[in-house]
Amino acid sequence: MTNKIVAIQGNNPSKLNPVTDTSVFLAHEIQNKNKYKIFYYDPKDLSIINSKVIAAGFFVEFNYKDKRFFKKLKKQKLELTKCKFILIRQDPPFNLEYISATYILDTIKDKVKILNNPTSIRNVSEKLYSVKFQKYMPNTIFTQNIDEIKKFFKKNKQVILKPIHSYSGNDIHLLNSFDLKLIKKFIKQHDHIMCQKFIPKISKGDKRVFLINGKVCGAISRVPKKGSFLSNMSKGAKPTNIKLTNTENKISKLIAKDLKKENIFFAGIDFIDEKLNGDINVTSPTGLKTLYDLSGINLAKTFWKELKA
Repeated sequence: MTNKIVAIQGNNPSKLNPVTDTSVFLAHEIQNKNKYKIFYYDPKDLSIINSKVIAAGFFVEFNYKDKRFFKKLKKQKLELTKCKFILIRQDPPFNLEYISATYILDTIKDKVKILNNPTSIRNVSEKLYSVKFQKYMPNTIFTQNIDEIKKFFKKNKQVILKPIHSYSGNDIHLLNSFDLKLIKKFIKQHDHIMCQKFIPKISKGDKRVFLINGKVCGAISRVPKKGSFLSNMSKGAKPTNIKLTNTENKISKLIAKDLKKENIFFAGIDFIDEKLNGDINVTSPTGLKTLYDLSGINLAKTFWKELKA
C-alpha cells in the first residue's frame, strides 16, 4: 500500500517566503486537511541506487501560525515509489541539472503520480511552446540572428528581450532602440532569445491565470512598481484581484485543454492587455497563496481534489 506521503522536489523551505509561496501553500493544505506527511528534498540529492530512485531529504511540518513556519522532523533517505505524489517545484533555470532530474523521475512515473509529468516538463518549453498560440501574442520572434533582430526593432520600435529558459523577470531588458553591443552580449549569454513588442499597458498590470487539470480556475493581476515594467511579485509588483475578459477566458480555456493533452496538470499563463505574453509556466507555477489572500479562493484545495488525494 502506498503511504500518505507527498515528496516535494524543490528549494529548501528556509529559502521560501510563506506569505506568497505556492509550494508551502499546497503542502500545508494536504498536510492539515488530508493528513499527508511532507518530505522535502533538493534535486541534487536525487539518485538511482540498485535500480531504485532514492532522495536524501527530510520530513517537514508546516504551520502558518509559527514565525519560522516550518519544522524539520526526520532526516533520511526515502525511496520515492513509497510516496503517493511527487511535486516538482524547484525554480528554473531549466538547465542540464533540471533535465537530468526529470529523466531520473521518468523511471518511476508509472509507479507514483508526479506533478507535473517529468517528460511533459521537458517537452513543454515555457516560452517556445507559446509558438502554438502566437496569433494571440504581441509580435514575437525567437532567434539569435542579429539581422532578424535588427529588422524586428525597425518594425516594432520598443522591444523586450527575454532569455528563453529563465524565470521571475530575471535578465529581461526593455530597449527603445537597437543596441548592438547589448544584444550581442545577451545572445552570447543565452543563445536563442525571445524578442517581443513592448506593450505600454503593462503599467496597469498583467494577469496571471491558473490552470489546473485542463480547467481555468482563477486569476490575479500584478501591477509593476512605479518606474518598472516587470510584473513579477519578486520584483516588487503589487497583486490585485481581477476578472478575466471574455477574450482572455477563451484563450485560457484553449491553452488549458492543450496542456492537459500534454499531461501538464498545473500551469500558469500571463496576459498583458488581452494578449498572451508567451510565458507558459509549467515548471513551478506561483500565485495560489496570493489569490487566496486576495479573494478567499483556495486553489490548493482544488488542486488536491482534482487528484482525489
